[in-house]
Amino acid sequence: MADTTNSTLIARHIVRVRRLTATAILAAVSSVLMFFSFNVPLMPSFIKLDFSELPALLAAYTIGPISGVVVCLVKNLVNLFFTTTGGVGELSNFMLGATFTLVAGALYHHSGGPHTRPYAVLWGVCGAVAMGGISMLTNYFITYPVYMKLFMPEEVILGAYQTFLPWVDNLWAALAIFNLPFTCIKGLLSVLICFLIYKPLTPLLGGKR
Repeated sequence: MADTTNSTLIARHIVRVRRLTATAILAAVSSVLMFFSFNVPLMPSFIKLDFSELPALLAAYTIGPISGVVVCLVKNLVNLFFTTTGGVGELSNFMLGATFTLVAGALYHHSGGPHTRPYAVLWGVCGAVAMGGISMLTNYFITYPVYMKLFMPEEVILGAYQTFLPWVDNLWAALAIFNLPFTCIKGLLSVLICFLIYKPLTPLLGGKR
């Protein structure tokens, strides 16, 4: 009986270590991917695309939603050492990435649905939509007001949007027309890539099928 109990405890410890290790590896990959951000057509230059949410989504699916949030936190803490936005961009990235992975991961693990690729895509889409919705609120009430005080006045920011659509005359409209669909598409791209690779990686990352 004692041997069985000890074996169970050892097995659980091994699983915890594997998951912690996998979370750390995914956080490192996410941190590197965040460096490779790039501009996209028809968007202001201060809005950039990267795929650093992909490892966080993998962590959320294979290990759990908290692991996904941890990956988002670590990658932004690492990138704080190289920030060009005074930490504003990293704060925004964390809030949005955490929303994305927490919603998708929680639905995947706790909704009662099977852990299949179609359900992973469905919950990922829900996470991407949630991230887009939250981006409207966080950008309007937190990120942009702080950025305006530290770096760029509102009229300059609006001018960047008006380069593409001259009739956009307020921040809320700019966020709805540009940032909201951009953020949703960014999340959906991660979901698409995750759809292709997450099942084969699940046993390697020490997660649950």
